[in-house]
Amino acid sequence: MLLFKAFSALLSYPSEGMRQALPEIADIVRTAPLLDPPRRDDLLALIDELGDGDLLAAEERYVDLFDRGRALSLHLFEHLHGESRDRGEAMVELKQLYEKAGFELTARELPDYLPVVLEYLSCRDLAEARDMLADCAQILTTIGRSLVARRSRYAAVLQALLVVAGESPIEVDKVPPVKERIETLDREWTEQPAFGGSLASADSATCTPAA
Repeated sequence: MLLFKAFSALLSYPSEGMRQALPEIADIVRTAPLLDPPRRDDLLALIDELGDGDLLAAEERYVDLFDRGRALSLHLFEHLHGESRDRGEAMVELKQLYEKAGFELTARELPDYLPVVLEYLSCRDLAEARDMLADCAQILTTIGRSLVARRSRYAAVLQALLVVAGESPIEVDKVPPVKERIETLDREWTEQPAFGGSLASADSATCTPAA
């Protein structure tokens, strides 16, 4: 299940450590039997982009995408519950699921952060991973479409997750490109309610035997 660790790393905030691990991540992608050639090629293109240029540029791209608008939030329950009380209850249930499986969060990320979810799935069997991804396929599609619309290479990870879940990948040529102004994204973040949809890195959590 190293592939899910690779997905988690690719969706996490860029760091020097992550960039140093890119050759290993690329090897995992090249040999993963769950990936078809189009998904593999797109993921390798993302890996090349993450390793190109200086770290600051990669950090800026990440922040511009994932930290400026609700449509691209990687906190999955935010798409489902917004800031309602239901989100807090769902977080508690998800954290309990982690604890029951012996998965211990070691960082301050919330349990519904997609890289954390993927780190958890890397500790589980493939059937459970596919079921969990299928449960949140609508949200993965929503985030993926937003990334495709921005023609971001990060869309490769969401596309691969959909395929692993047994869902159809997003048809890129049917998603019109959009380039939103930062002011628009900020306004969306502060003013608009979340929309409907369901449900990390090696530094975010650890797997330990269940009690």
